Amino acid sequence: MFGARFLRKRWVLVVIFGLSLIYFLKTTFYQSSSLVLRDEYAVRKPRPPELFKWQPKFDRINETAVNTCRNSVQGKKLLADERGYVCERSDLLVGGCCDIKGKTARRYTCDSCLQNNCCSLYEHCVSCCLQPEKQPLLRKILGKAADTFSHLFASVTDHFELCLAKCRTSSQSVQHENSYRDPVAKFCYGENPPALQPMTS
Repeated sequence: MFGARFLRKRWVLVVIFGLSLIYFLKTTFYQSSSLVLRDEYAVRKPRPPELFKWQPKFDRINETAVNTCRNSVQGKKLLADERGYVCERSDLLVGGCCDIKGKTARRYTCDSCLQNNCCSLYEHCVSCCLQPEKQPLLRKILGKAADTFSHLFASVTDHFELCLAKCRTSSQSVQHENSYRDPVAKFCYGENPPALQPMTS
């Protein structure tokens, strides 16, 4: 009799412990899932345009005092720095800035760009995009970011990063998933992608 009562008490304790454990695990999982979803939303949600840092206006005096710059890094021959200069690697200073006294340095160059804001050279696309006059266009693009570009713009914080991201080839630059809409001018910073090309048989 005593043994059966003892076992019954143990069984009740086991059931209570099991239910408590299930409740604890379920609550913990729900909270961690909510945090992950909230963090993913926060990361993917594009910054409002008013929080962006737009390209500062450098003058010649201040430019000579700039020691370090971010640049487009990837070009084998050309680089674009955050001040809007494009130069060959031979004219790149130690701090990452184009040497404005160098033979190849040119600012806000759109040499390989078309009227549709698509360029054949990535560095020209970035440099052209950095022109202060392009800010209204970019603000308009950012205004639509929540609907169409949320993943692309989620991590950019300023004008330079925006131009780097926008000029990279993306799904907007390709058609049929395997060819460029414009095989020459494939780096675009504008609002609209190049026109679709007719399919060849």
